Amino acid sequence: MNVAILGAGAWGTALAIALSARHAVRLWARDPVQARSLDASRCNARYLPEVALPAPVGVTGSLERALDGARLALVVTPTAGLRETLTALRGTRPGLPVVWACKGFERSSARLPHEIAAEELGAVRCGALSGPSFALEVAQGRPTALTLASRDADFARATARELHQPTLRVYFSTDLSGVEIGGAVKNVMAIATGICDGLGLGLNARAALITRGLAEITRLGVALGGRPETFMGLAGAGDLILTCTGDPSRNRRVGLLLAQGHRIEDILLGLGHVAEGVFSAQEVQRIADSRGIDMPITRAVCDVLYRGVRAKEAVQSLLARDPKEEAQGM
Repeated sequence: MNVAILGAGAWGTALAIALSARHAVRLWARDPVQARSLDASRCNARYLPEVALPAPVGVTGSLERALDGARLALVVTPTAGLRETLTALRGTRPGLPVVWACKGFERSSARLPHEIAAEELGAVRCGALSGPSFALEVAQGRPTALTLASRDADFARATARELHQPTLRVYFSTDLSGVEIGGAVKNVMAIATGICDGLGLGLNARAALITRGLAEITRLGVALGGRPETFMGLAGAGDLILTCTGDPSRNRRVGLLLAQGHRIEDILLGLGHVAEGVFSAQEVQRIADSRGIDMPITRAVCDVLYRGVRAKEAVQSLLARDPKEEAQGM
């Protein structure tokens, strides 16, 4: 199958490398200079310098060329760039099936990716690719399991089978909302876990935070139409555990630096990559507040990010909350 991968960051490059074993892949970089450099060096020096780009992967700065003959467009931009990319895609190849691999809420609108896609593409067959996955390990061919979610069951099943291969196991689901919410909110919880680790609160505290974080994700997800079992799967608990505990996690790194007293503006400037949790946190809290959903960890993260509360004070406020019966606290 001909696959156009739109977005040449670390994750787009990793997916191009992984999928090129079975498919004809073209990787599109928005910046023509980056495209030429990547094609000449066969290495994404900025985002994924550890792994060479296989010879069969085509690289281009032309969206038209990337989409020419493609049977599937895989959009791997940050969530902030999804709408613009889908608009350009609609103008170039209307009706082409689309899968996106970004996680998070659109800033200011609080739209999930599937809501953005509905506004920009209408009834095009589409879905989300999510789950616990660090780009470098996928590029290196290390075993990884993902979930392909679409409200179109036939599309989810068929596309998962097309993308599935020995080291990239792809499951399928029809719970598109649940999969996207799990992928978005886990980034907020990863910032909280980074703060916890950065303050040296210990492994017991980390385990408690991740568990209660999963409870928050589930509460919000079910309220927004997700199925409870989704949050115990790859796009829920799996992605949460990886992002909260893995050293390559950008959102966890943000939390670590916040705990050290760094300003969020300085952290983002030095990060070099997008940390979706920073931008999703406010949207998550806004949605939770509008629906009366209790999300104290999310609120604490927003306090540190946007209200000038010191990390240690935010943790103390969390610990001072009245206890609840655990089943009710879910």
